[in-house]
Amino acid sequence: GPVAETFRVIQGAVTEEYVRSTQGVFQFELSGDGGGTWYIDLKTKGGSAGFGKPPLTADVVMSMSSADFVKMFTDKLNPFMAFMPENSTIKGDMMLTLSLEKML
Repeated sequence: GPVAETFRVIQGAVTEEYVRSTQGVFQFELSGDGGGTWYIDLKTKGGSAGFGKPPLTADVVMSMSSADFVKMFTDKLNPFMAFMPENSTIKGDMMLTLSLEKML
């Protein structure tokens, strides 16, 4: 589905440089189609992204609908517009969230 496809693209975009400069682990709690727990690990050497709990404790946990998540990563809109809906929450290090935005 679109969520899995988005994470495949993210995995392909993860570079050593991003991992070095970010040093953060992001967890996404997605509701709806293709939802569940997903993660982007930009802390472990090499980095990774995919379905399930991250290998390390997440620095940032974002909750939103899977539709908003896919929009956030595929639209050319500022990703933070995706957090405007009241049903989206971000817990954790907001500065790390900004570095994730650079990667998009």
